Amino acid sequence: MSTELIILLIAAGVLLLSYMIIYNNLVSKKNQTEYADGAVNAMFKKRYDLIPNLAATVKQYMRHERELLEKLAALRSGNIPAGDPDRMREWEQSYQDAMKSFRLTVENYPDLKAGQQFLNLQASLNECEAQLAAARRTSNAAVTAYNNALEMFPSNIVASFMKYQRKNVTEASTQERQNPNVGDLFQ
Repeated sequence: MSTELIILLIAAGVLLLSYMIIYNNLVSKKNQTEYADGAVNAMFKKRYDLIPNLAATVKQYMRHERELLEKLAALRSGNIPAGDPDRMREWEQSYQDAMKSFRLTVENYPDLKAGQQFLNLQASLNECEAQLAAARRTSNAAVTAYNNALEMFPSNIVASFMKYQRKNVTEASTQERQNPNVGDLFQ
């Protein structure tokens, strides 16, 4: 074999190897952007599903707590039926049932109060928003790396052969930029 042919084969091999490395790098970056976009969408879905359910739980507990306390207050307010033994037994049974329910709630959940439920809701909201922000940062970093690869030499040549297009970083719509109004969920 002639020296020129060997040099030509080595040059072709280097070009082919370079093309494969650049190609695989671009495919990897494209897949990373899609994965990161999926993570952002998953976090939006989590927030969409989580917040109303948490608010409903707090609302339900507040209703239960309020009803139980109102019932106890009404029973203790002195409206004890006098003279009628049957009504007195009914009242006593109602009072005992309400106290039993109250004691069970206190025994099983001594620190369970609507205030604690609100703190849990707030913590969940903060965690969800922090995870969403992290997912958006990850997505934007992946898109930036992908766009850089599309625009930098020599990967821009391979990208043009692959017909890869620039992607946009994640931007929140006007509605998404607003915090969820949890107060509306309690109405």
